[in-house]
Amino acid sequence: MNSTIAFDAGSSSSFLQDVSYFRLFLTFIAIVLVWDQVSYIQKKGSIAGPRFKIYPIIGPFLESLDPKFEEYKAKWDSGELSCVSIFHKFVVISSTRDISRKIFQATKYVKPCVVDVAVKILRPQNWVFLDGKAHTDYRKSLNGLFTRSSLAQYLPSMEDVIDKYMDKFIEYSKDKNYEPTIYFHEMREILCALSLRAFCGDYITEDQIRKVADDYYLVTAALELVNFPIIIPFTKTWYGKRTADMAMKIFENCAQQAKDHIAAGGESICVMDAWCKLMHDAKNKNDEDSRLLHREFSNKEISEAIFTMLFASQDASSSLACWLFQIVADRPDVLAKIREEQMAVRDGNPEKRVDLDMINNMTYTNMVIKETLRYRPPVLMVPYVVKQNFPVTPNYTAPKGAMLIPTLYPSLHDPEVYENPDEFIPERWVEGSKASEGKKNWLVFGCGPHVCLGQTYVMILFAALIGKFALYTDFEHTVTPLSEKIKVFATIFPKDDLLLTFKKRDPTTGEVTE
Repeated sequence: MNSTIAFDAGSSSSFLQDVSYFRLFLTFIAIVLVWDQVSYIQKKGSIAGPRFKIYPIIGPFLESLDPKFEEYKAKWDSGELSCVSIFHKFVVISSTRDISRKIFQATKYVKPCVVDVAVKILRPQNWVFLDGKAHTDYRKSLNGLFTRSSLAQYLPSMEDVIDKYMDKFIEYSKDKNYEPTIYFHEMREILCALSLRAFCGDYITEDQIRKVADDYYLVTAALELVNFPIIIPFTKTWYGKRTADMAMKIFENCAQQAKDHIAAGGESICVMDAWCKLMHDAKNKNDEDSRLLHREFSNKEISEAIFTMLFASQDASSSLACWLFQIVADRPDVLAKIREEQMAVRDGNPEKRVDLDMINNMTYTNMVIKETLRYRPPVLMVPYVVKQNFPVTPNYTAPKGAMLIPTLYPSLHDPEVYENPDEFIPERWVEGSKASEGKKNWLVFGCGPHVCLGQTYVMILFAALIGKFALYTDFEHTVTPLSEKIKVFATIFPKDDLLLTFKKRDPTTGEVTE
């Protein structure tokens, strides 16, 4: 009897203890949920955004796994500042030109940021994570790599790549019996090959270029806005890091070959050569810019910097290529004018190799490229992190630790600067026009201390690319209901992934052959 009573007492005590733990757990959950909502409401203040987090803690996490342009646009249209909160990230989005420019230039309050896992993939010591004077000095040491005279040295090898891929695209279409075929992946490959040849010259092999080009999309997937911040085997981030490490190892070997080439008195033909020559020449100079190059950048540092250049250019340039070929193919009048200009700048000789003077005279071709960048800007938004409370407007201060995102698209579709902004009109860029004078709206490459280093490179590369393809190929685009719809994958692409066919064209007679 006594043992039964003791057992009942013990059971009751255990039950009460379990209930207490359960209540404690529920109390903890309730506190976390309330704190999450209160924190969101306090940070949100008066700006546009959901009144409460509809999905506690996670916020619109599920929607962010499949980002849609229409949802982004609705956010921009909701107010000059709007917000969302996903897990621990409070995000403030700017949709006006002036606020976006203010953020780009507010180095006291913000610094560029990427997703948490990017530090592991790009490596913590990478120069892109530097801030303040350290970043400014490092950037100055790279400026000489992207001057027009330096870019002229890279053009011959880039034209060789263009010639190779023209033949490849024609053969690919022939193998498909000239049926409309998705060229999204081919555009990514050619742009990767062009960048790698410009950055690494002949030090990188064809097989290595193909390997990096084939696998680079794994890096893009790993650096999507929403991903796990830790690297778990066989996840997107794991495959992304493996690809990045593989590419940087290749670049390290290329860097050593470039150093040896320049030390032996060789000429610069790629970015690595130019960097090594700047370091080599700086040893005997003592001006301010040369002193930045007095120290020897290691192969590892060069490889990491080259990888960030590829990271910065690959997705954006692939986006531009897709839209440019689609837009030009859909507008025969535009294509005809490009072809006419290409023959004119070559003095009627289509065999003439492209050079910088020729590109400088491609007035209409450059207007087409610039209008494509405005009409379909590859990068929609650029994320920054707030270093200290930032009074973005007189009525709103972004809290420290928040992500602050200036948006580019609205300023590039501002009807006050660009008449009929949703129409493709290359002629709007004639010298002295409202568009050409509206420099504050031209945010395609950002502005301020972190403005894109490669903006001149982009214009030169694409003038050479579309000019050569216009002369030597007849490319046709198959329009679908999704062609003008925007797919977001780091940058933006046509939703149908670009259906093209390529045929060989005689640049003199215009005759097309199969």
